[in-house]
Amino acid sequence: MNLPNQLTTLRLLLIPVFLWAVYIPDARWVALAIFLVASITDFFDGYLARKWNMITDYGKVMDPLADKMLITGALVAFVEFKWIPAWTVVIILARDFLIQGLRTILAEQGEVMGAGMMGKIKTNVQMIAVVLLLAGATDAGWWVYLGAVAITVLSGIDYVWRSRKVLATLTGSPPLPPPQHQEP
Repeated sequence: MNLPNQLTTLRLLLIPVFLWAVYIPDARWVALAIFLVASITDFFDGYLARKWNMITDYGKVMDPLADKMLITGALVAFVEFKWIPAWTVVIILARDFLIQGLRTILAEQGEVMGAGMMGKIKTNVQMIAVVLLLAGATDAGWWVYLGAVAITVLSGIDYVWRSRKVLATLTGSPPLPPPQHQEP
């Protein structure tokens, strides 16, 4: 297993440790530190995989899955703490289940689609929101989190759009053409 994939695996292993810490009274800073370490591995696994040309199917699938598990764990805890409303997490989870379903369908067709730019932005904004909320910056964290919910929806639309050719092949219908710009 190459170093970028090891970093992804480390992030997966840090998730239960983070969740343990987040639920311990007076251990918010420990949870924040663990979350920051896990988040930093997200940057380095992708950066090193691209730099060293070590991009693998494992990384394409497990990296975004590790991100989702880490962030979802934090968000579910935040709902329990009444820091954020449950309906926002439902939106995020619905998008994540949709995309994971699409990834499964694409994988069955021999296609592996990694995260697009919108998905990376979504993950980063979600991580920033979690950090702010854990650090006690509730107003800033709330607004960044609402932005993350909006970006989550947009990134889901982007992923479906990028998958349209394979999905059209499966359904037997032609893919939607790109939008046309019309002159006034």
